[in-house]
Amino acid sequence: MYISIGIPFFNAEKYLEDAIKSVLAQTFKNWELILVDDGSTDRSLEIAQSFVDPRIRIISDGYNRRLPYRLNQIINEAKYDLIARMDADDLMAVDRLEKQVKVLNENPEIDLVVTSLYSIGNKNEILGKRIFSNHQMQPKEILQGLTNLLHPSLLARKAWCQRNLYQIDNCLAEDYELWLSAAIKNDLNYLVMQEPLYFYREVENVKKEKMVRGYNTQIKVIKKYYKNTISDIDKNKIILKFQVKKIVVRILNFLNLMQVLQIRRITSVSDQDKDFYASQLKIIERIK
Repeated sequence: MYISIGIPFFNAEKYLEDAIKSVLAQTFKNWELILVDDGSTDRSLEIAQSFVDPRIRIISDGYNRRLPYRLNQIINEAKYDLIARMDADDLMAVDRLEKQVKVLNENPEIDLVVTSLYSIGNKNEILGKRIFSNHQMQPKEILQGLTNLLHPSLLARKAWCQRNLYQIDNCLAEDYELWLSAAIKNDLNYLVMQEPLYFYREVENVKKEKMVRGYNTQIKVIKKYYKNTISDIDKNKIILKFQVKKIVVRILNFLNLMQVLQIRRITSVSDQDKDFYASQLKIIERIK
């Protein structure tokens, strides 16, 4: 069995090398890595091209087409029947893919599997963890903005990906719309691994402009999909909740307290967590 791993990148020179190394460090070796440049203007493409491995393919057309377009491109380019996601600024445990493949093989009725996470900082330091519950989210739950699906930790069957392509006009809540539209079609059969096998640089997402635009996009998605799932009253309540979230973000940003949002998302890590993460980081850093 082989996996197609997709990493789209845009101006990710600070982190891309480590992300690629964490793929090369995987205990599961049967993969192709598709690196898709989204019109970077920094050294990202040069960094990608510095890796010489016959399993790595680099796609670069010089255009900035945004993430959903590139994710669909990866699905279309993938040679194999399983597709793994990863963001260009993240890392992953060296046995992430091996363990996810095992889950899919043992559960043929499941189309995708995701993992829990360690939250990491700009210098690869561990900040905390998030352990997601393993249950199937229903459309009503997803409309509330709740999810136990960590998008970049996704390993999915290619056939499912082809049935559930990304909306290319949704650049900040593409995963939210993906989960919601699939759930409404009754095509969201998944398992959540509670092991934190994905190392998520969440600090890059806790920024005022990105969060406010993301909430605005989620509101548009709610208006697009809510009918036949929730009432107008419930829809308005959910939208109000997102409007309040935007106000909170603006206030915290004004007070220079955005780190509060990051801290609230995670729980503390044990010495065992720290030792495990440190051991993983050492393996990744040894890759040439």
